[in-house]
Amino acid sequence: MTGTATKMQPENPVLNDEQLVRRCLAGDEKAWSELIDKYKNLIYSIPIKLGLYQDAADIFQAVCLDLLAELPKLREPRALPKWLMQTCYHKCLHLRKVGQRQVQFSPGQGEELPSDSTDRTLPEELLVQLQREQALRDVLGELSPRCHRMVRMLFFEFPPRPYHEIARELGLATGSIGFIRGRCLSRLKKQLQKMGF
Repeated sequence: MTGTATKMQPENPVLNDEQLVRRCLAGDEKAWSELIDKYKNLIYSIPIKLGLYQDAADIFQAVCLDLLAELPKLREPRALPKWLMQTCYHKCLHLRKVGQRQVQFSPGQGEELPSDSTDRTLPEELLVQLQREQALRDVLGELSPRCHRMVRMLFFEFPPRPYHEIARELGLATGSIGFIRGRCLSRLKKQLQKMGF
C-alpha cells in the first residue's frame, strides 16, 4: 500500500453496537471498554437531568452491572441505547422510591420524576432528547481524531479556548483552524443529515 492509501484508512475503525456486543459476548475486554465508553455520557446524563447529582455514579455502576448480566439476553443490539435509557430511568425511579439520599433541588434544576412510581415508562420528551444527544455523540465519534478533538475543544469546553492554544495542541498553524473547523463541521453536518437531523 502507498503512504496515501494508508493515511486514508481510519486509525481505529468505529465498531457498531452489533459488533461490540458480539465481541463482548466473546469475552473481549477491549470491546466492553469501548461499549461503556460509547454510552457512559448517555447513562450519566439521565440522573443528572433528573437532579440526582450525588447518585449519578452509583446509578451508572448499577446500570453497567445490569448490562453485564443482561447482555447475553439482548435480542437486538440496535435497541441497546433505548434499553440503557429505560434501565437507567428505572434505577432513578427506584432510588426515589426507597428514599435513599434524595437530593433536593429547586424547580428548573432538572426534570421532575413522576410522583407515581407505577409510571415506569421513560417520558417521550426525555427519550427524544436523550436519543438526539446520543446521536450527536455517535457522529462525533465517527469523525477523524483531529476533527473530533478540534470540535470538542471549540464547542464543548468552557471557557472557550483561543485559536492559538488549539493550534498549538493540535500541531497546526493558527490561520488554518478556521478552514479545518469548516471542513470538520461540514462532515459533521452531512452525517447528522444522514441520521435525519
